[in-house]
Amino acid sequence: MEQQQQQQQQLLHFCDSKHPLVFIPHFLFGYTCCGCQESIDGPAYYCGESECWYKNYRVHHKSCAEVPLGLHHPLHPIHPLILSPYQIDYGKDIQFSNCLHCNESRNQYTYRCFRCDFNLHLTCASLPLTTMEAEFHDHPLTPILKSFTFTCDICGKEGKGMPYLCNLCSFWVHGRCASFPRMVKVVRHKHLLHLTHSSLEFHQPDTRFCQICVRKVDTRYGLYYCSRCDFVAHLNCAVDGRNKENINLKEFKDVDEVPELNESADSATYEVKKSNMKEDGTQIVEEIKHFSHRHDLKLTNEVPNNQICDGCVRAILTPYYSCVKCEFFLHESCAKLPPKKRHPLHQHPLVLLPMSTYFWCQACYRDFNGLAYGCKKCSFYLDVHCSLISDILTHKGHEHPLILSYTTQKQKCSCCSNESEQVFCCSTCEFALDYKCATLPHSARYNQHEHPFTLCYRPEDDSGEYYCDICEEERDSKQWFYYCEDCSYPAHSKCILGEYPNCKGW
Repeated sequence: MEQQQQQQQQLLHFCDSKHPLVFIPHFLFGYTCCGCQESIDGPAYYCGESECWYKNYRVHHKSCAEVPLGLHHPLHPIHPLILSPYQIDYGKDIQFSNCLHCNESRNQYTYRCFRCDFNLHLTCASLPLTTMEAEFHDHPLTPILKSFTFTCDICGKEGKGMPYLCNLCSFWVHGRCASFPRMVKVVRHKHLLHLTHSSLEFHQPDTRFCQICVRKVDTRYGLYYCSRCDFVAHLNCAVDGRNKENINLKEFKDVDEVPELNESADSATYEVKKSNMKEDGTQIVEEIKHFSHRHDLKLTNEVPNNQICDGCVRAILTPYYSCVKCEFFLHESCAKLPPKKRHPLHQHPLVLLPMSTYFWCQACYRDFNGLAYGCKKCSFYLDVHCSLISDILTHKGHEHPLILSYTTQKQKCSCCSNESEQVFCCSTCEFALDYKCATLPHSARYNQHEHPFTLCYRPEDDSGEYYCDICEEERDSKQWFYYCEDCSYPAHSKCILGEYPNCKGW
């Protein structure tokens, strides 16, 4: 029986002739299905072999992995269609035409008739060829079994394909666009968002920006909208698995707010051992037992000598807690961090975790060994500094507010030229800031240099030639740097902070 259950949990798939795919009931790691190219959050098959993990066929939706390898379809009744990957070498001279249904070329599994060059995407093949009900539209949609050029009233894209039509409204829509849900809940907003597919909500020609990717939204077509907060999001941004909250929307009324997480610090993070009351009634917690350290910690206001906080791995500033038995230091603010919190980069609540050998922050892409906020189920971790940044950032290095843009397309940081999928963008100008630069300390010490260095956002002069006085290599005038004004001493941020600035003792 046990052997039979193990066999049922595996699937031999054409994508990998060497290893069977292993079934997992709830896959939560934020990957994209290799069959349909959509985010996975649910039952899935994956290859657990290390040599396959970084290849394109590592994970599939359960439904996409179990589709038949061949089928007869009404749009091409004369020959059977064979399932094949999008990227496969059939020879240099062979080029396939676009999918007959949507007239697009997309990187997903496709049913093909090689004799007739007939191609049908996996997702298009599953669309109904009878009347279709769309959540966001009041009338049934009828498929038009003929390919022609039209503009979809939901996504706004013009192209040749086979649309669905509402005869009463003259409403034309792609089959895949008809499957958008009427309401969604995104991580970035406390209210439910409604799909709007007319310009009645907006005054044209209003310039609106998606508050998930910070790019323009064409309000003549479909979008997700919260009328209470004037929150706008692209359709694909709102339903992306990384931005969408997987909750049961039937539990909430249209105007209901989803209950927010209680982020107040409590006994889960520290226990008060000793406290005093000031004359004005303010309580001063003088001694605590913090969950991250085995000894009691005492509050002190003495100026420390080049000590590092074990929580945020930055220079200690007063007031802070310290251990009299060992060199353990914790800012008062770090000691009072909430045990749980939500963050715009992850759909699940994050739990405060004690120091470890090291974590890898999935916002700034740096190793760190201080306190962490993490989702162990998804292996998602943030350092303290990245966890404290909201989705709207005001930074000394830029004059306008910055909004977090979280997309599948990498964008270049204006301050270091590195590319990332998650950057803070300005809707007024083309400025972008990644988490790594957004969390740079405003001042820092370097070895035995007598003065502190200050983070600078513009060149120190107009000479046109800029060098680092530590490594003596040229500096990019557009990139932020550290500067000692007393000594006229400029330096790269990496030269001042070192290779592992968020790791204590490395």
